[in-house]
Amino acid sequence: MPLKTWVLKENMRNKLMTFERKIVRKISGPTRTADGYWRIKTNQEINYILKGQNIIGFIKKQRLKWLGHVERMTEDNIVQKIKRWKPMSRRPTGRPKTRWEDDVLEDIKSINISNWKKVAHNRDRWNRVVEQARTLYKL
Repeated sequence: MPLKTWVLKENMRNKLMTFERKIVRKISGPTRTADGYWRIKTNQEINYILKGQNIIGFIKKQRLKWLGHVERMTEDNIVQKIKRWKPMSRRPTGRPKTRWEDDVLEDIKSINISNWKKVAHNRDRWNRVVEQARTLYKL
């Protein structure tokens, strides 16, 4: 479940995208040019092969699915207790670190879902929201 609980920082997103393109380049192999030379595929060719799908969109979709699952859990469930837990200490001054919930709520804002907690309790409606996110993130 690590993909579902990551906070994706910009540098991690870049590393994941780079790794994904590197693997697809290895799998798909080189391209032969019209003059007979071999070359590696460009990022644009890789995106065409993947049809716009990428690892970041997959992670976001999985996080939304997990959020709906956690929201439907009973109040006495340990996962719910951990989600609601507020630490006694204060967050550091300056720019505080992004929390997982902040990251996922940003994803929810990007797909314009109001009152997401109520929607999450209805499994069918939440699955439609995840599918909407899937099309938004091109999964």
